[in-house]
Amino acid sequence: MTSVRKELAEYGLFPRKSLGQHFLVDRNILNKVIRTAKVEKGDVVLEVGPGLGAMTLALAHQAKKVIAIEIDPKLVAILNEKVRNYSNVEVVRRDILKMDFSQFFEREEYPLKVVANLPYQISTPLLFRFIEAKEIFSTFTLMLQKEVAERIRALPGCKEYGPLTVFLQMFLNVSTQFFIKPSAFFPPPKVESAVVHMAWKEKSMIDMKDEEWFRGVVKACFGHRRKTLANALKHSELSLPESIESKMESIGIEPRRRPETLTIQEFAQLAEVLK
Repeated sequence: MTSVRKELAEYGLFPRKSLGQHFLVDRNILNKVIRTAKVEKGDVVLEVGPGLGAMTLALAHQAKKVIAIEIDPKLVAILNEKVRNYSNVEVVRRDILKMDFSQFFEREEYPLKVVANLPYQISTPLLFRFIEAKEIFSTFTLMLQKEVAERIRALPGCKEYGPLTVFLQMFLNVSTQFFIKPSAFFPPPKVESAVVHMAWKEKSMIDMKDEEWFRGVVKACFGHRRKTLANALKHSELSLPESIESKMESIGIEPRRRPETLTIQEFAQLAEVLK
């Protein structure tokens, strides 16, 4: 694997802190990520933040097609030069948070696998976006900040437990595959990373009649974590019945409980009784 530091110097580039650029420099980790993703010859892979293209080229040898989404125009130019002899790689200059994912599904006609070294500052909003596009993606193999990985797998009662936990665990089987030391990146981040693999459950944990309303209730509850459930909901902008407390008590939920103590099933019950 060519020295990333040397390659950046040759191009006259420096890692951009504003874009959260930390380039993977450990080839063993790169190969391990691809094995974790279980990329096969018939797969179309969406890669987020390809950087200098080391993962992109490795994926191109495994997959039917690789769609690499990069926001940095200088890196896009380098990537286009590197993949000019790869007919199965498409480099797209775009902000992943503003993309319409359906365009890929309509064109490729079947779900994509996501493989990405996600910039830390976009990981949480991007995960929320992935959840909203369930029909477009099949699996996710992501390098994330260790703290985000812990939030994803948190249990009720933990301080890490929040909306992201609830929404991901409701629909996806989530497993932390391994951890990565900062030294595997250039420049090294200040925290450890984790590789997380996620695949959709055959059936959601709950039978939900109104997913949008459910999300609104969960976010409202966690919007004021230090308040009790009843007070948090009263301070939200949701249109709620007058007697929140009696509604909660009717399904066995104590109004003075804290949001982080509720299970996903209890959130579902709460959303249904408050609708």
